Amino acid sequence: MATTGSISSPGIGSGLPIDDTIAKLMSVESRPLTLLATKEASYQAQLSAYGALSGALSTFQNAMANLGKASTFQGLTTSIGDDDIFNATSSSDAVAGNYRVNVTQLAQEQILTSAGQTSRTAQIGSGLATTISFQFGKISGGTLTDGKYTGATFTQDGDEESGSVTIDSSNNSLQGIRDAINAADLGVTATLISDGSDTPEHLVITSNKTGETSSMKIVVDGDPALQAVLGYDPAGTQNLTQTNVAQNAKLTVGGIAITSDSNKVTDAIQGMTLDLKKVGETTLSVSVNRSAVKDSINSFVKAYNDLNTQIKSLTAYDPETKKGGLLVGDGTTRTIQDSIRRTLTASLEGLSNSNLSLSAIGIAFQKDGSLAVDSSKLDKALTNNFNDIAGLFATVGKPTDSLINFNTSGPSTKAGSYDINITKMATQAELKGDVDLSTGTTTIASGTELNVKIDGVETSVALTAGTYTGKQLATMLQSAINGSAKLSSSDVSVSVVLDTDGRLKVTSDRYGSASNIKIGDGSGTPASTLFGTVEEGTEGVDVEGTIGGAAATGSGQFLTANKGTAADGLKIEITGGTTGNRGKINFSQGYADRLDKLVDGFTGSDGLIGGRTAGINATIKDIGKQTDALNTRLTLVEANYRAQFNALDLLVVQMQQTQSYLTQQLAAIANLTKQS
Repeated sequence: MATTGSISSPGIGSGLPIDDTIAKLMSVESRPLTLLATKEASYQAQLSAYGALSGALSTFQNAMANLGKASTFQGLTTSIGDDDIFNATSSSDAVAGNYRVNVTQLAQEQILTSAGQTSRTAQIGSGLATTISFQFGKISGGTLTDGKYTGATFTQDGDEESGSVTIDSSNNSLQGIRDAINAADLGVTATLISDGSDTPEHLVITSNKTGETSSMKIVVDGDPALQAVLGYDPAGTQNLTQTNVAQNAKLTVGGIAITSDSNKVTDAIQGMTLDLKKVGETTLSVSVNRSAVKDSINSFVKAYNDLNTQIKSLTAYDPETKKGGLLVGDGTTRTIQDSIRRTLTASLEGLSNSNLSLSAIGIAFQKDGSLAVDSSKLDKALTNNFNDIAGLFATVGKPTDSLINFNTSGPSTKAGSYDINITKMATQAELKGDVDLSTGTTTIASGTELNVKIDGVETSVALTAGTYTGKQLATMLQSAINGSAKLSSSDVSVSVVLDTDGRLKVTSDRYGSASNIKIGDGSGTPASTLFGTVEEGTEGVDVEGTIGGAAATGSGQFLTANKGTAADGLKIEITGGTTGNRGKINFSQGYADRLDKLVDGFTGSDGLIGGRTAGINATIKDIGKQTDALNTRLTLVEANYRAQFNALDLLVVQMQQTQSYLTQQLAAIANLTKQS
């Protein structure tokens, strides 16, 4: 009932029960307000029920998350006899097996130390602008005595990026050189160590990578004083002393000798990474993690049953109490329940094993609508058909050609088996010079830079001054280009070789029409010295072919099925092989994947529950408006009643006063009559 702030009284002199009368009248007037409140409470209860349903669906969806990932079925467990020797992790490419691993040497980095200086802040040399270039490679032969090589050779590694830093009067102290080297991100770390002697300050340069091909060669072009401190050529003048030798890790797996430039060994056992920690011998066992898959399947079944129980609670009706759940008879809830059941009983296409089904692995519906798991049947399926079970739950693409990889699928991709035919293989951009560099040497002048454009990224690349054979020039050029900060930050790289005919050949690491190479003059030695008249290479081409008999779109090595086809959005990578028929790809969308998308459609803002709750909220908002309007009207009605009753009260008082006057007059007349 509406309330007001009006002052009331039980009748101004009349004694009429005005408050009680108005209260009873307003109780009748307020009945529509009570009905609105009851209706709002009912809608609020429905909102709460839909919230509970949405929460149960989200819990169900979360329980399906693991089963919806192909990686769940690719997990392996590892057991190491002595994990103080190494740790091991597996990837999706790993396979089960037992191995004996013997680590005989750990990889380590090269460390170079300068001769002692009196001060870390004193200037070295005249301040002439000087370029310090770092190259990385392998030191071979010769002898090592007190940190110095005699008779050794240095071979630059083209896969190791080179770089340089400029030192001038602003930073030509040990401290300034240290800071400049570290800021340039050259693949080394510079530090200062003081030994407490008369010349205590030493610049220590440590390669950031381990392995024998990460040994340093430091070329100083400019101030002779800086050359005397920092110049280091393992095959020549060594003004730095080696205090730690760069070396590879050495181990055997199953008796086969393996070397690695890092203590993180990734190529010894397929799909396995070994993190070496110390020298020693132990065993490694790799096995399929069936228990994790079984746990995920049981969690999925439990989550479905919990959801089923929640829906029953919300939609149940008790004939004895004649009371029903908050969503009894609700069409939206019934649609959700039926859709989930239909999805779980629908057949799957594109399975690599067409004989598999939920019932075949021990999952079946019971009479009460719940799911149950036959553990013995599931264990048997996990043992005999483990590699095929992923297709029952996750989105899986299995090409029959080992040189084709499944990448992704789209929301419109239909499950099925699709033929793959390649009509053109993807290629990389290539620039090949016309100068024969197979004999003699080539000198690169100080300050030489080339202007390059690779895969659409343009920059200048500094070359390290020196005299090179053709093979050395190819290695130096590859390191210089790949060491460019602008190119590497754009994920652009190349390989450079001296081809069989003695010409330099630069190949982009990228495939497709976006792959291109152009090399021109910058400063110093001209590009023509390296490449002759050739400045621009041939562009790469995209892969071309069909998926499921329909033309697909190529981009680099990736081929994607076009819109409007059954395979719409299916994306595969062609990593090698030839043109022609390349087998099939079996693409399946498992139950967990389908249910995940289905639940998204229920709980999303535009889904069934979202639409229903939006309608209820709109109704509640409308009820609020009606309530406000009714309260306003009731306030006016009560004020009107009170005005009327107050007027009546005044009238009654006046009538009472008139009655009293008349009574007095009549009494006076009666007395006069008696006296007469």
